[in-house]
Amino acid sequence: MAPRYKITLLETERNTLEAITRNRKTGAKKFMNARALLLCDAGEHGPAWTVAQVARAIGVTSRTIEHIKKRFIEEGLEAALERKKRQTPPRAVIFDSEFEARLIALACSEAPAGHARWTIKLLTDKAVELKFAPSVSHMTVHRILKKANLSLTGANFGKFLRDKTRPS
Repeated sequence: MAPRYKITLLETERNTLEAITRNRKTGAKKFMNARALLLCDAGEHGPAWTVAQVARAIGVTSRTIEHIKKRFIEEGLEAALERKKRQTPPRAVIFDSEFEARLIALACSEAPAGHARWTIKLLTDKAVELKFAPSVSHMTVHRILKKANLSLTGANFGKFLRDKTRPS
């Protein structure tokens, strides 16, 4: 397979990459990318290894090396060294600490009329009814109660469980 992108580093770029690979505080990904670019250099001072040789030496796939070379040619040195920035923002947090606090307060309150105790299904329905959130999964309620170490069963319902530690 013929190489898609031919890397020819300038002396300043080569010096920058060599400094990155010699610095002991460089992150692993940045180090790997810098090393790959140095090995792919087809200029007069570069070893001009093949993509397969570079991939084998670094321990990644040849496709990864092709991606690094492509980013270097199209976007420049910094883009090739750093991880690509995310184009879409992460999902917004729906169930924040305020939601958790309100749900735990609801679980610690008296059970609704006709019920001996709160169940996860009752808490889920009540949280939507009280407009804590537009919709809530019963697994979300379960996860929050478990994270808070809150039990709805037995004699300890609606109360925090104590950690089992020996008295001093």
